[in-house]
Amino acid sequence: MTGSTRSMPGAPMDAPDPADRPMTHEERRVILASSMGTVFEWYDFYVYGSLASVIAIHFFSSLTPTAGFISALLTFAAGFAVRPFGAIVFGRLGDMVGRKYAFVITILIMGLSTFLVGVLPSYSSIGSAAPIILLVLRLLQGLALGGEYGGAAVYVAEHAPPNRRGFFTSWIQTTATTGMLLSLLVVLGTRATLGEEAFMDWGWRIPFLISVLLLGISVWIRLRLHESPAFKKMKDEGTVSKAPIKESFGEWKNLKLVLIALFGLTAGQAVVWYTGQFYALYFLTQTLRVEANIANIMVALALLLACPFFIIFGSLSDRIGRKPIIMAGCLIAVLTYFPVFKGLTHYANPALERALNQAPVYVIADPAECSLQFNPAGTASFTSSCDLIKTFMADHAVNYINQKGPAGRPAEVLIGEQSISSFDGSKLSRVEFAARHRILEATLKRAIHEHGYPEHADPTQINYIMVLLLLFFLVLQVTMVYGPIAAMLVEMFPTRIRYTSMSLPYHIGNGWFGGFLPPAAFATVAATGNIYDGLWYPIIICVMTLVIGMLFIKETYKNKLDT
Repeated sequence: MTGSTRSMPGAPMDAPDPADRPMTHEERRVILASSMGTVFEWYDFYVYGSLASVIAIHFFSSLTPTAGFISALLTFAAGFAVRPFGAIVFGRLGDMVGRKYAFVITILIMGLSTFLVGVLPSYSSIGSAAPIILLVLRLLQGLALGGEYGGAAVYVAEHAPPNRRGFFTSWIQTTATTGMLLSLLVVLGTRATLGEEAFMDWGWRIPFLISVLLLGISVWIRLRLHESPAFKKMKDEGTVSKAPIKESFGEWKNLKLVLIALFGLTAGQAVVWYTGQFYALYFLTQTLRVEANIANIMVALALLLACPFFIIFGSLSDRIGRKPIIMAGCLIAVLTYFPVFKGLTHYANPALERALNQAPVYVIADPAECSLQFNPAGTASFTSSCDLIKTFMADHAVNYINQKGPAGRPAEVLIGEQSISSFDGSKLSRVEFAARHRILEATLKRAIHEHGYPEHADPTQINYIMVLLLLFFLVLQVTMVYGPIAAMLVEMFPTRIRYTSMSLPYHIGNGWFGGFLPPAAFATVAATGNIYDGLWYPIIICVMTLVIGMLFIKETYKNKLDT
């Protein structure tokens, strides 16, 4: 760019358009096209998350229920883990060739990968090849999504009037929640139409197969888009970056902004997002044992009620700034997570709450036998006497107190006056292990039921209004941190490397800090014995973001995008 046309982020805006003028036809088309395509891509990504418990049954059936569920979550998280690499690959393409071309490629990869999950044989058909292929498809989805979000946000922001970027990009921010909502509705509709037995057997594949239709619509939408004005001007002037990765991460002044954006913005935003939507859903179904359809409907209603607040907070950020809204969302999360999730237990499964208070459980074990059941590689078996008991307790939402036992002695559990000994399964044959494990689980189930621990949440005892209000409150926090963040990230970086620079911190934050939240939280619960201890993970990340964000993040809403 020439010296007369280029300005660094941080410079004030020039002659902004009136904030109250109506959108032009072109602006509406840009927002609609970008948002609809992104909704479909998020649907493809999150339909897996909505069906994680079913995926565990069909692709990780060789493991215990808890280990299988954690493995399914880790496969889900693997898609998040590679998102930063997708951000680099497609960010580079978007900064060098154009935003539109990256759009088309990412949607093709995402749609085809999702469809293939729907036709993939299960573990019972092809053995260990099934989870391996599933993992490969999840990695492809993650790569595609890594290039999707940054392109959509940049494309819309570069079409927006200077003082309405928060409002315009907030429509993109609704797409992740809308995509998740769409996936929940499709899953619920398929379940209701086919019945639970048929759905669990083969009907779970239908939401994945539907992605072929969404793929066709999305590609058609993307092909109708024109390149963004900022990129076209840059291309006409011959100032397109020839090495956006080197410029983004090889120069300290820009790398410093990337790191600040990661730790002071996106890490906290990510854990609030995943706690308020995915972890809340898993907590209802896996911990509180609420029937899946009921939990999905409640979360879907909360998402539907809160969705307009993405637009409200995005628009508000055009007036008061992005930073105070995002930081306030993180602070509220830190202060309220424990009482909100305890409130979910109280209103969704009061029988479990009574049992947790009235029937303390003690696990007495040699600490050397107890593992942290977080296994990204999927290679651990967790068959020690301690792990078997802790896996069962985590799977049945039983709080317990750890007590150190003598070395070499099998772990035991005390429930009231009853003592139950475990066994070491590490040296047993698969048949012998399965037989002894069934006996141990049956004994433990009888014991916890005798002490008031329910097998499932009683639908007649659920306070649906209060559960919905608590879920809505969690998603409202999501809208605060997520609504303004696209505009803020776009405004932090120069046009020639914007796609690459903003995509990486966003996808590391959401892919790594956020994507590993569910398995990390459940593994923490299994290790500590407290069903609420998984919340420490998002709380600690939010505190980090609050400190770094308040100290180092500069307000951006009055910046102009250099062109």
